[in-house]
Amino acid sequence: MANSKRDLFLKRRLRVRNKLRKTANGRPRLSVHRSNKNISVQLIDDVNGVTIASASTLEKDLGVVGTNNVEAATKVGAAIAKRAKKAKVTECYFDRGGFLFHGKVKALADAAREGGLKF
Repeated sequence: MANSKRDLFLKRRLRVRNKLRKTANGRPRLSVHRSNKNISVQLIDDVNGVTIASASTLEKDLGVVGTNNVEAATKVGAAIAKRAKKAKVTECYFDRGGFLFHGKVKALADAAREGGLKF
């Protein structure tokens, strides 16, 4: 029986995350989630199990409420970099989840790098 798209996505997400955990060295994880209407990102400390910072297109102060395009992803990436800098985090590792590193996910990552995050 064929796997559903959701099952394949979940397998891909776990495969990516497990590979990254091997090289984490105690750094926080920059986790991206993309839906049809929004994009969100969290900076997570897996050792303590807490979220250090987060940003999303659902926030009104970013000015891109309910949009999911490259421009919105760029604004979210810049916002997470600014919030990470405020939380004194400079290095992390990028967890793209089951999403391809292309388009919106790549725009978010590039904006976060320009904002000062290293990954």
